[in-house]
Amino acid sequence: MTRDSDDPPARRRFLVQGAAAAAALVGGRARAEEAAPPAIPDGMKSPGADVGSQTYGTPSRFEADVIRNVPKGLKQYTSASSRTPLQELDGILTPNGLFYERHHGGIPDIDPARHRLMIHGLVETPLILTMDDIRRFPSESHIYFLECSGNPGFEAIKGKTASDLVGLVSCAEWTGVRLATVLREAGLKPEAQWVVAEGADAAALTRSIPIDKCLDDALLVYSQNGERLRPQQGYPLRVLLPGFEGNMNVKWLRRLNVTAEPAYSREETSKYTDSMPDGTARQFTFLMEAKSIITRPSGTQRIAPGFHEISGIAWTGRGKIRGVQVTTDGGRTWQDAALQEPVLTRALTRFRLPWTWDGQPTTIMSRAVDETGYVQPSFSDLTAVRGLKSFYHNNATVPWRIAGSGEVSNGYA
Repeated sequence: MTRDSDDPPARRRFLVQGAAAAAALVGGRARAEEAAPPAIPDGMKSPGADVGSQTYGTPSRFEADVIRNVPKGLKQYTSASSRTPLQELDGILTPNGLFYERHHGGIPDIDPARHRLMIHGLVETPLILTMDDIRRFPSESHIYFLECSGNPGFEAIKGKTASDLVGLVSCAEWTGVRLATVLREAGLKPEAQWVVAEGADAAALTRSIPIDKCLDDALLVYSQNGERLRPQQGYPLRVLLPGFEGNMNVKWLRRLNVTAEPAYSREETSKYTDSMPDGTARQFTFLMEAKSIITRPSGTQRIAPGFHEISGIAWTGRGKIRGVQVTTDGGRTWQDAALQEPVLTRALTRFRLPWTWDGQPTTIMSRAVDETGYVQPSFSDLTAVRGLKSFYHNNATVPWRIAGSGEVSNGYA
């Protein structure tokens, strides 16, 4: 399908129509004010704030509403979470202060000078490493997304904003050491098949990691977006498993037990398994499948007839996003969106599509295709196979309903 964006004259028509629509909304006085020279800004009349008052940089006071989405009334010392305000962000990197967070027993306060990582089990030389020891190993930095597998559940996809629906996903540049490097230092025995990672939180969260993943791209991370991990993200040390469900990326890491069998811990038996319609359960469903969501326009936003840029994010645990298609007519037709460079493996990918809204009610949504050829399913196609008993790994397309008034709302509601 030929897109309007490929036709320069058509694009000029979009811009002219948008400008005309905007002009129609203002009166003669407003036009006169716009034609007059701009007033001298207050910031040019006197010196601004001193840099010494900002020992750690903060956003503008006019961006005070761009904050993490914390469910009201949630007791944060129990199993709790906060969500990234996806609809307020641009690009693919999530600022550390807005990165989504999930914990099961509160956020521990750990002194890195006293923290130790124990490596034992099926190894030739058990190790106890300090943070200084870990930072002596060769380091690497990579951009990866991280997503909770319950983002969202199946039975009720509630919420008004993109953050409400799928805000348990974020993306950062992570710095640390290859887990394989540390395991080689300890020396793996031939029967080693799993590494059981344990956190130093009150829940002692424990997950079993296949040895193949440990020897591939797994990282022991101590920095995020150029600064040390924040306590909510596992300070001073966490596991980072690119493309795997968030719960496996154990935070506040204190122990790696190399074993021949998985631990079958709480987080991989009664939790983080996928209930199927026939009463069975899928276990060890580590990978996060291809997914996308339009973040602009999206829920609670309002648009006017005329030109708009549809924008959103896509991601997959299987590698790179190959393409994103967008429908502006409720799924009757689909157009290829442009992917913003860089398109990285297991990272968020930003997509964009120019669109002129005619003012009629409609539904928009996106679907991602990854480099394996996997296509993000609709909710009906996904539940036809998986049913509604599961809670985890819902990667269905997210529809946004646009009313004649321009109000955008949750298409599932």
